Amino acid sequence: MESMEIYHNPNCSKSNKALELLRENNVEPTVIYYLEEPPSPALLRELLKKLGLTAREILRKKEEAYSVNNLEDSDMDEESILEIMSCNPILIERPIVVADSKAILGRPPENVLELI
Repeated sequence: MESMEIYHNPNCSKSNKALELLRENNVEPTVIYYLEEPPSPALLRELLKKLGLTAREILRKKEEAYSVNNLEDSDMDEESILEIMSCNPILIERPIVVADSKAILGRPPENVLELI
């Protein structure tokens, strides 16, 4: 079994469920508390490449930081969004589970089973 990482928010039921599903399947991922140690724009870019998504696609639009940072502006470029996400990690959809060159968004949590 390859190693896995989970970008985890312990206050999120979906993130907790994804972690629980991994452990139930004998996978003990490295848990990254991304709210405490926000990913850099470069790391976010790498995660997005593995996810096959854009920064805008993993933005949490209901967070206050979304409107405060004017992220509804559709002209904002990817690099600007990555900088804002790095400074405001609450904006990053969760959980993100990474296994080598692949990653998946754990929404719904059962998605993470595709990586096992």
